[in-house]
Amino acid sequence: MAVFSVQSENSDRNAVRDIDEIAQYQAGRYISSNEAAWRIFSFPMHERNPAVVHLGVHLENGQYVYFTDANVQQRALNTPGTTLTAFFTLCKENAFARTLMYSEVPSYYTWNVTKNVFVRRRRGEPVDGQPSIFRENTIGGLYNVHPNQDECFVLRMLLVNVPGPRSFQQLKIVDGVTHAIDKY
Repeated sequence: MAVFSVQSENSDRNAVRDIDEIAQYQAGRYISSNEAAWRIFSFPMHERNPAVVHLGVHLENGQYVYFTDANVQQRALNTPGTTLTAFFTLCKENAFARTLMYSEVPSYYTWNVTKNVFVRRRRGEPVDGQPSIFRENTIGGLYNVHPNQDECFVLRMLLVNVPGPRSFQQLKIVDGVTHAIDKY
């Protein structure tokens, strides 16, 4: 299909024309018989493998909280959980989770958005020596943090190197000594 327009020679070529870009796109789009069949039978058009779960990085009590006039008190008293705070809770309650780095958690657990918790996977490859624990090839991707954000940058570095922390405070403990997170 071709899209073209016809103008008289006397028309002002610099005049602003009303162009309906959406109509032009729909008129000019071509769907082959193969794509049409795949869409009719609801076959997946693009494969997304492995899945990537984005993992938040924030300082203690530094997570984003979205609220309205109706729920402002509830959100102020009970801040919603994040993937990071849920990871700490998971490490407190589960010995296997304490062996994992933050970025490894999505391979063994799924993120429940409504409850803001990690839930053990029910399918996948069984883990040797761990009954009822399964592994998928899901990747946990931590959000980037700019080095100018000193404390958050150091926190991110700790999260990718310390297995199974139970709290923000525990990340600061090295060989039994609690360290302050200062500029490096």
